[in-house]
Amino acid sequence: MEKHDLIAILDFGAQYSMLIARRVRECNVYSEILPYNTSASELKKKGVKGIILSGGPSSVYDPGAPKADPEIWKLNVPILGICYGLQLIGLELGGEVKPGTKKEYGKAILKIDDQTNLFAGLKGEIQCWMSHGDSVAKLPSGFKSIAHTENTPNAAFGSVEKKIYGVQFHPEVVHTPQGLEIIKNFLYIICDVKPTWTTKNFLQTATEEVKETLGSDKILCALSGGVDSTVVSVLVHKAVGKQLTCMFINQGFMRKNEPQKIEKIFKDFFGINFIHIDASERFYEKLKGVTDPEEKRHRIGNEFIRVFEEEAKKLGAMPYLAQGTLYPDVIESAVPGLSATTAVRIKTHHNVGGLPKDIKFKLVEPLKRLFKDEVRALGRELGVPEEIVTRQPFPGPGLAIRIIGEVTKERVKILQEVDDIVVSEIKAADLYKKVWQSFGVLLPIRTVGVMGDKRTYLNTVALRVVQSTDAMTADWARLPYDLLEKISTRIINETPEVNRVVYDISSKPPATIEWE
Repeated sequence: MEKHDLIAILDFGAQYSMLIARRVRECNVYSEILPYNTSASELKKKGVKGIILSGGPSSVYDPGAPKADPEIWKLNVPILGICYGLQLIGLELGGEVKPGTKKEYGKAILKIDDQTNLFAGLKGEIQCWMSHGDSVAKLPSGFKSIAHTENTPNAAFGSVEKKIYGVQFHPEVVHTPQGLEIIKNFLYIICDVKPTWTTKNFLQTATEEVKETLGSDKILCALSGGVDSTVVSVLVHKAVGKQLTCMFINQGFMRKNEPQKIEKIFKDFFGINFIHIDASERFYEKLKGVTDPEEKRHRIGNEFIRVFEEEAKKLGAMPYLAQGTLYPDVIESAVPGLSATTAVRIKTHHNVGGLPKDIKFKLVEPLKRLFKDEVRALGRELGVPEEIVTRQPFPGPGLAIRIIGEVTKERVKILQEVDDIVVSEIKAADLYKKVWQSFGVLLPIRTVGVMGDKRTYLNTVALRVVQSTDAMTADWARLPYDLLEKISTRIINETPEVNRVVYDISSKPPATIEWE
C-alpha cells in the first residue's frame, strides 16, 4: 500500500485547525490534526515531513499556556507557526513576545520583504487576515523578518537553515486570498513533499485495507441514505462484494418517496444485498404525545438501537459493522482540550442512530481520515449518483425534528409535501449546491386566512435556507423575492392544510440551523 507524505498539525485550541488540515489536503498532501503536546518521538515514529503549529486563544507567556514538546525543535523537520504558533516559535527559541502596542483584527496589508521560500511567487503586497493582540518583539537568533504590516514589524519571519517559519496572520482563511499559495510554498518548497494524496489513491488503499481486515467474514452497514453511509457502503461493496449486507431502517420520518428511492439505488443500481425494515409504526407509537425536542431525539435514537439489534440478530454471524465516521467526528470525539485521537467512539448523532458501546460488532470505518468534501469526491469516483453526492445535510431523526410539537402521520405527510416543494424549487433556481441547507418547518400554530372568499384556519410553515461552510456558524440566505414568492405560492396552493409561509432570517448563533 502506498505511503503518503504526512504533515502534522499540532492543535493549540484554534478555531481554524480543521481548516488548516483541509487546506493542506487541497494541495494533495495528507495531513493529520494532533494534540499540541504530541511528543517528538511520536512525530518521528509517524515519519512526519513537516509540522504546522496552529493558532490558539492563549498568550504564550501566560502561566499554563500550552507548549509543544521542546524536542520538536531538534527533529530537523520543517515547521510553520501560525499566529499563536509563530509566537511560540519566537518565545521557545530565544526571542521575545509582548502585548502589541496596537492589536490587529481583520484585514491588513502584508508587505513582503523576502520573496523566496515561503513567499515565492508572490508580489510585494498582499491582503491577509489578522487576529492577535501579542507580537514577537525580538526575533530568536538566526531568524530574520520576511514580512511586516503597519502595526506588526515581524508579521512573518523564518530561518532558511533551520527550515522554521512563522506567520502572524492566518493563511488558511479565505480572507487571505493568496494564503493557499503560502501553504503550497511551505509544503512543496520547504518540506519538499509530494502531492500524492488523491481520491483515486485513497480509494485503492482503502479498498485493500477493507479486504485485508474482513478476510472472508461478513459485514453489515446501517444505511441512512445520506452521503456518508452511501459512500462507505459502496466502497465496502467494491472491496468485498456479497460479504456486505446493507440495512435501511425506515422510521417513518424520511422525505417524500425517499425509502423507495434508496431501495432502488442500492438494489438496482449497485446490486448490493439490501434489507428494508419498515419500522415506522413502532416509531410513531414511541412519539405519541411527545413534544419536547430532546425527548423526541432520545426516543428515536433508542428505538433505532432496539430495531437494529433485533434485525441484526436475524442475520446470523456478522462480526463487522461498517460506519461512515468522518475525520471531523474523530477530532470532535477526542480528549477534551486536545485534538485528534486514534480512539474513535461511536457517536449518538451518526448514521446508525447512535449504537451502544457494548454492541457486538467490530467497527470498520474506511472514511475516518476524510473530510466531507473528500467524501463527496470519493463518491463521484465510486459512481455514486450526483443526487446523493451533493445531498444537503439531513438530520438523523429526519422530519420529526422539523415538526414543532407532536409528530403524527398526518403532520409528517404535510411536511413531506412542503419539503418536496422547497427542495425542487431551490434546485430549479440552481441554488441547491450553493446553500448549505434548505427546508421547511411545520409550526404548531394555525392562523386565519382567506381562500376562495372563505375563512380558513390552517397551519403555518417556516422556510429555512442558510449559507455555511461547516455548520458551526450560518447566515440566512438572501433568496430572491420572486423565488420566495414562488415557493410560498406553491406550498399554499399544493398543500391544502397550509395557509401561511414565513421566512426565518435568524443566523447561527444565536439561533441554530434546525429548529429542534
